[in-house]
Amino acid sequence: MECTYTTVKQAIIALAQPERAILVARFFKTAPGQYGAGDQFLGLSMPQQHEVAKRFKALDPFETERLIHDPYHECRMVGLLIWVAQFKKAGRSQQGAILERYLANRQYINNWDLVDVTCPHIVGQHLLTNDRSVLYDLAQEDHLWSQRIAMVSTLALIRKGQFSDTFALAEILLPHKHDLIHKAVGWMLREVGKRNSDALEEFLHDHVRDMPRTTLRYAIERLDPGRRKYYLTL
Repeated sequence: MECTYTTVKQAIIALAQPERAILVARFFKTAPGQYGAGDQFLGLSMPQQHEVAKRFKALDPFETERLIHDPYHECRMVGLLIWVAQFKKAGRSQQGAILERYLANRQYINNWDLVDVTCPHIVGQHLLTNDRSVLYDLAQEDHLWSQRIAMVSTLALIRKGQFSDTFALAEILLPHKHDLIHKAVGWMLREVGKRNSDALEEFLHDHVRDMPRTTLRYAIERLDPGRRKYYLTL
């Protein structure tokens, strides 16, 4: 049987859990005025979405892009997971093409889970050996999800002991007004601290008084209790 967008969507719909979908839609803030306003859910679990993506990992790029344009959140997630799987097996030029498609479609990568589960494995992984200016372009955009992609993509760099871009992007995004950026910045700083607490504390020394409280709490979560108390009292 030919593998198409329709084939994959049918496989996803077959796993729908309507009652769970109602709860998930609330969790991802889909009410009017919230960050996920208007998004639609079928109620699949993440393991189910990973399994579908694994089954259809050879899906044609055009058909995958159709999934990423789908109104159902789980279809977009499966499409993005297919790109992650393809990126891991691709050669250098193919990886570049996947990255371009990923960034060109970021208007559809429009919730924090879609960003967090995929961008380190495509954007971050690609930038380990390529120019990183795209991260700064994304961070400067007036687009919440592009800014979160910029920050969370640095997780791939952090895992290789490279912290400078995380700190530079954190400085750019510290004044941001949205809680989802506060959390993303704090999360990445915490990831740095797990590997090098001195580097994290040097950054905190310079910026703690300018940090949103949410960012600070995330960043210091793995420090010892005495150090956490110290930063919270500043």
